Amino acid sequence: MDLKAKFQNIQAVVFDVDGVFTDGTVQLFPDGSVVRTLNSRDGFAVQYAARKGLPMYVITGGNSEQVKERLEALGIRRVILSASDKWEVFQHLAIEESLQAETVLYMGDDLPDYEVMQQVGMSACPEDAASEIQQLADYISPLAGGKGCVRDLLEQVLRSKKQWNDGDNTW
Repeated sequence: MDLKAKFQNIQAVVFDVDGVFTDGTVQLFPDGSVVRTLNSRDGFAVQYAARKGLPMYVITGGNSEQVKERLEALGIRRVILSASDKWEVFQHLAIEESLQAETVLYMGDDLPDYEVMQQVGMSACPEDAASEIQQLADYISPLAGGKGCVRDLLEQVLRSKKQWNDGDNTW
């Protein structure tokens, strides 16, 4: 199956957070608080895809309630935090949300994402992902984590379905 056909077959997208929505940098403050930076264009694309009806989910090893709240506010249906075994979490999510693995696109950037990426219909990563992940990915975004790779991926999916910039200018 060619890349365009794979994108057309996608019915849901699952993302990792650190290294995908972020550049992987974690700022630590003296009080112990942690700050991550998210890309506003990625955020817009998530909102746009949600309006177009594309189900999106996050499975992350991180445990930031602020990140969860932000992503859910953008339109991510579920954000699952503290996932130590992402494949196990994905299997539960698939059952709960009636997802068929062969119609799911998963975007990750490092070894904890590897097993899920092997099992879904399509796998993707940012251009700066770990080499093992790049070798596995069906699609490598030309953009880095936290630098627009989420938007790029969602554009690819929606363009394949003729749903990106289709005259919906109600923003």
